[in-house]
Amino acid sequence: MSRDLQITFDCHDPRALSSFWRDVLGYVHPGPPGVDLPAGADPLAAWDEFLARIGVPEEGRNERSAIEDPDGGGPRVFFQRVPEDKVAKNRVHLDIRAAPGLAGEERMAALEAECERLVALGARRLERHDPEPPMGAGHLVMADPEGNEFCLD
Repeated sequence: MSRDLQITFDCHDPRALSSFWRDVLGYVHPGPPGVDLPAGADPLAAWDEFLARIGVPEEGRNERSAIEDPDGGGPRVFFQRVPEDKVAKNRVHLDIRAAPGLAGEERMAALEAECERLVALGARRLERHDPEPPMGAGHLVMADPEGNEFCLD
């Protein structure tokens, strides 16, 4: 029997990191439980109102955040505030499939274009690995705004 999967990030700023990954993945922030958001409403503002209404003090409103695939196919991604810093390389990382079906220079050009978009969102470029046939298609290593490594594949 298969299970649903949620990916969890420990971080210092759940709202900011969830917004970064929302834009990377094309995901959305879900609205609060029991709240029907009108079209175009800001789900993060709705969360602020919801948390205030249930008595969560302002300093406690950025303890967690989540994003979801609007089509329902991808895993939910959850962000939780932790006090400690990231101190070593991730043992697990995300591969963002930015150039499926492409090869060679066409693939690397697509990865470079996506890299530029993500750097504008706050990512850092770390390394480029050029294609090494027959097995290495080429990829870029990047880091999100809190230093979590991921690959553009």
